[in-house]
Amino acid sequence: MTEKKANKGFDLDLKYGEYGQDQIHKALLNSKIEVKHERDWWDRTLNICIEYESHWKDGSIHPSGVNKESCESDYWVHAFDKSNKKIHCAIIFKVSRLRKIVDKYKDKYSRFVGDGKRARCVVMPIAKLFEPETTSIETDESDDWGIDVETN
Repeated sequence: MTEKKANKGFDLDLKYGEYGQDQIHKALLNSKIEVKHERDWWDRTLNICIEYESHWKDGSIHPSGVNKESCESDYWVHAFDKSNKKIHCAIIFKVSRLRKIVDKYKDKYSRFVGDGKRARCVVMPIAKLFEPETTSIETDESDDWGIDVETN
Protein backbone atom coordinates (compact mmCIF):
# COMPACT_ATOMS: atom_id res chain seq x y z
CA MET A 1 0.00 0.00 0.00
CA THR A 2 1.40 3.39 -0.94
CA GLU A 3 1.27 6.31 1.39
CA LYS A 4 -0.54 9.36 0.03
CA LYS A 5 0.75 12.84 0.71
CA ALA A 6 -1.66 15.65 1.52
CA ASN A 7 -2.19 18.12 -1.29
CA LYS A 8 -0.09 21.26 -1.12
CA GLY A 9 -2.29 23.87 0.52
CA PHE A 10 -4.58 21.28 2.12
CA ASP A 11 -4.38 23.11 5.45
CA LEU A 12 -5.62 26.29 3.77
CA ASP A 13 -8.40 24.43 1.98
CA LEU A 14 -9.43 22.85 5.28
CA LYS A 15 -9.41 26.25 7.01
CA TYR A 16 -11.51 27.70 4.20
CA GLY A 17 -14.01 24.81 4.41
CA GLU A 18 -14.30 25.15 8.18
CA TYR A 19 -14.89 28.87 7.76
CA GLY A 20 -17.81 28.16 5.43
CA GLN A 21 -19.24 25.64 7.89
CA ASP A 22 -19.02 28.19 10.69
CA GLN A 23 -20.83 30.83 8.63
CA ILE A 24 -23.69 28.49 7.71
CA HIS A 25 -23.91 27.24 11.30
CA LYS A 26 -24.09 30.82 12.56
CA ALA A 27 -26.74 31.72 9.98
CA LEU A 28 -28.96 28.78 10.82
CA LEU A 29 -28.70 29.01 14.60
CA ASN A 30 -28.40 32.70 15.43
CA SER A 31 -30.45 34.55 12.82
CA LYS A 32 -33.98 35.17 11.69
CA ILE A 33 -34.72 32.98 8.67
CA GLU A 34 -37.51 33.23 6.11
CA VAL A 35 -38.23 30.00 4.20
CA LYS A 36 -39.85 29.96 0.76
CA HIS A 37 -40.89 26.43 -0.18
CA GLU A 38 -41.14 26.23 -3.97
CA ARG A 39 -43.51 23.63 -5.42
CA ASP A 40 -42.27 21.35 -8.17
CA TRP A 41 -43.05 23.72 -11.06
CA TRP A 42 -39.43 24.94 -10.89
CA ASP A 43 -38.39 21.46 -12.04
CA ARG A 44 -40.32 21.94 -15.29
CA THR A 45 -39.52 25.63 -15.87
CA LEU A 46 -36.03 25.87 -14.27
CA ASN A 47 -37.16 29.20 -12.78
CA ILE A 48 -37.00 30.65 -9.28
CA CYS A 49 -39.90 32.80 -8.05
CA ILE A 50 -39.13 35.58 -5.54
CA GLU A 51 -42.13 37.52 -4.26
CA TYR A 52 -41.83 41.22 -3.43
CA GLU A 53 -45.35 42.66 -3.68
CA SER A 54 -48.97 41.62 -3.06
CA HIS A 55 -51.98 43.04 -4.88
CA TRP A 56 -55.05 42.58 -2.72
CA LYS A 57 -58.61 42.01 -3.96
CA ASP A 58 -59.57 45.54 -2.88
CA GLY A 59 -56.99 46.93 -5.34
CA SER A 60 -54.45 47.98 -2.72
CA ILE A 61 -50.77 47.09 -3.13
CA HIS A 62 -48.68 45.86 -0.19
CA PRO A 63 -45.05 44.90 0.31
CA SER A 64 -44.59 41.16 0.70
CA GLY A 65 -41.99 38.44 0.37
CA VAL A 66 -38.44 39.78 0.31
CA ASN A 67 -39.59 43.43 0.34
CA LYS A 68 -37.83 45.53 2.99
CA GLU A 69 -41.15 46.59 4.56
CA SER A 70 -42.36 43.01 5.00
CA CYS A 71 -39.31 40.78 5.61
CA GLU A 72 -37.41 41.25 8.85
CA SER A 73 -35.25 38.14 8.42
CA ASP A 74 -31.49 38.08 8.03
CA TYR A 75 -31.48 35.05 5.70
CA TRP A 76 -33.84 33.70 3.06
CA VAL A 77 -33.87 29.95 2.41
CA HIS A 78 -35.37 29.04 -0.93
CA ALA A 79 -36.28 25.33 -0.83
CA PHE A 80 -37.10 23.48 -4.04
CA ASP A 81 -39.67 20.70 -3.71
CA LYS A 82 -40.10 17.69 -5.97
CA SER A 83 -43.40 16.03 -6.87
CA ASN A 84 -42.95 13.72 -3.87
CA LYS A 85 -43.36 16.77 -1.59
CA LYS A 86 -39.81 16.37 -0.33
CA ILE A 87 -37.17 19.06 -0.58
CA HIS A 88 -34.71 18.39 -3.39
CA CYS A 89 -32.31 21.22 -2.46
CA ALA A 90 -32.22 24.74 -1.03
CA ILE A 91 -30.33 27.98 -1.58
CA ILE A 92 -29.55 30.34 1.29
CA PHE A 93 -29.37 34.08 0.60
CA LYS A 94 -28.60 37.04 2.79
CA VAL A 95 -31.90 38.94 2.52
CA SER A 96 -30.00 42.14 1.68
CA ARG A 97 -28.32 40.38 -1.25
CA LEU A 98 -31.58 38.85 -2.51
CA ARG A 99 -33.21 42.30 -2.46
CA LYS A 100 -30.45 43.59 -4.73
CA ILE A 101 -31.05 40.68 -7.11
CA VAL A 102 -34.79 41.42 -7.16
CA ASP A 103 -34.13 45.13 -7.76
CA LYS A 104 -31.82 44.34 -10.67
CA TYR A 105 -34.26 42.00 -12.42
CA LYS A 106 -37.62 43.50 -11.43
CA ASP A 107 -38.17 45.28 -14.74
CA LYS A 108 -37.20 42.31 -16.91
CA TYR A 109 -38.62 39.31 -15.02
CA SER A 110 -41.64 40.50 -12.96
CA ARG A 111 -44.85 38.48 -13.25
CA PHE A 112 -48.06 38.05 -11.32
CA VAL A 113 -48.39 34.49 -9.98
CA GLY A 114 -50.20 32.48 -7.33
CA ASP A 115 -53.83 32.39 -6.30
CA GLY A 116 -55.69 35.02 -8.30
CA LYS A 117 -52.37 36.14 -9.82
CA ARG A 118 -52.00 38.69 -7.01
CA ALA A 119 -48.40 38.03 -5.96
CA ARG A 120 -45.88 40.10 -7.92
CA CYS A 121 -42.64 38.20 -8.23
CA VAL A 122 -39.37 38.08 -10.05
CA VAL A 123 -39.58 34.82 -12.01
CA MET A 124 -36.17 34.18 -13.51
CA PRO A 125 -33.99 31.25 -14.55
CA ILE A 126 -32.32 29.66 -11.53
CA ALA A 127 -29.06 29.50 -13.50
CA LYS A 128 -29.12 33.31 -13.79
CA LEU A 129 -28.29 33.48 -10.06
CA PHE A 130 -24.84 32.07 -10.84
CA GLU A 131 -24.02 34.11 -13.94
CA PRO A 132 -21.53 37.02 -13.78
CA GLU A 133 -24.33 39.53 -14.45
CA THR A 134 -25.82 38.54 -11.07
CA THR A 135 -22.74 37.58 -9.08
CA SER A 136 -21.16 40.94 -9.92
CA ILE A 137 -24.01 42.97 -8.39
CA GLU A 138 -22.32 45.38 -6.02
CA THR A 139 -22.09 44.24 -2.41
CA ASP A 140 -21.89 46.18 0.83
CA GLU A 141 -21.54 45.35 4.54
CA SER A 142 -25.17 44.21 4.76
CA ASP A 143 -24.32 41.30 2.44
CA ASP A 144 -21.46 40.05 4.61
CA TRP A 145 -21.78 36.66 6.29
CA GLY A 146 -18.82 37.23 8.60
CA ILE A 147 -15.10 37.92 8.66
CA ASP A 148 -12.81 37.01 5.77
CA VAL A 149 -10.58 33.97 5.98
CA GLU A 150 -6.98 33.95 4.78
CA THR A 151 -6.37 31.40 2.06
CA ASN A 152 -2.67 31.84 1.38
